[in-house]
Amino acid sequence: MPKMKTKSGAKKRFKVTATGKIKSAQAGKRHGMIKRTNKFIRDARGTTVLSEPDTKIVKKYMPYAR
Repeated sequence: MPKMKTKSGAKKRFKVTATGKIKSAQAGKRHGMIKRTNKFIRDARGTTVLSEPDTKIVKKYMPYAR
């Protein structure tokens, strides 16, 4: 059987933690920073862990991720 394909966009944007959760960058910081509050910008630094429903979707995109 041929190998399953990994979605290239997903492997660039997400990482799998040792416990199997999915890490991603915080959303909402690409543009429109003038209208965002300072609290929002501060809280959206770094990375976040995706919710369970989103994790299921992303794991389908990366079948060989450990």
